[in-house]
Amino acid sequence: MASGVPPERGQRGSAPPGLTLVATPIGNLGDLSPRALEVLGGVDAVLCEDTRVTGQMLARHGMSVALLPLHDHNEAEMIPRTLDRLRSGQRLALASDAGTPLVSDPGYRLVRAVIEAGLPLTAIPGPNAAVMALTLSGLPPHPFLFLGFLPPRAGPRQAAVARLRAQERAGLSATVILYEAPHRLAETLAALAEGLGADRPAAVARELTKRFEEVRRGSLGELAAHYATAEALGEICILVGPAPEETTGEADLDARLREALKGASLRDAAAIVAAATGLPRKQVYARALALSAEE
Repeated sequence: MASGVPPERGQRGSAPPGLTLVATPIGNLGDLSPRALEVLGGVDAVLCEDTRVTGQMLARHGMSVALLPLHDHNEAEMIPRTLDRLRSGQRLALASDAGTPLVSDPGYRLVRAVIEAGLPLTAIPGPNAAVMALTLSGLPPHPFLFLGFLPPRAGPRQAAVARLRAQERAGLSATVILYEAPHRLAETLAALAEGLGADRPAAVARELTKRFEEVRRGSLGELAAHYATAEALGEICILVGPAPEETTGEADLDARLREALKGASLRDAAAIVAAATGLPRKQVYARALALSAEE
């Protein structure tokens, strides 16, 4: 560097003005970039979800920086204090425990407040588990849909999977990326296999960048069966390949409409079937009218 200051020992004020979002390693501490080190060593304080985790990371690089907790339970009260600090000229960083800030981590409301206040905002790019898992999965890389964590309880999780399937029937075609806790992996894979189809191509990536990194590829049914008995440890990503293209034949359409018409008006039945099949509503409504006239 031109200043001659090692990046891990940046001088106060060497960070950009305002708030800087800093991506941190998802496992291997060697993935913290020189630029991230310079910024973290040059800010007045670092906002972080767990001060112990960030403190240990900084200590390994010989840095001692003021740490301010920012998590889901205190973000609302921390926002005005943080804006006051920024308005006074302080340079701050927001760091995740692991990965890129805001991606299934706190900070979104703070970032919105900084933007609305017209204060400087920038970011240091770096590790992200979802994107790394996608590149290793062997599944189509784009488009992809990142959904974060599914609901932990069985009922809401099943409903979330059903909504995803309805979106796919309406035309969504993308590789889906999820995060999951180790103790819920087996039941989540079982719910995905039941709701999306056991033959869907998928992958489970865990312990990325760490010593026991593993990416297991197979169908949802195969992965669900494997993890029903196999223990899974570490941070986990689930990836599900795009839904196969569906064609709704005339007989299938008629069967769906007759079933829907048993409990709904003609207009509502057409809307339900159109949403489920992805067919144009006018086309489905016209067929519903024809069936109604025939019967």
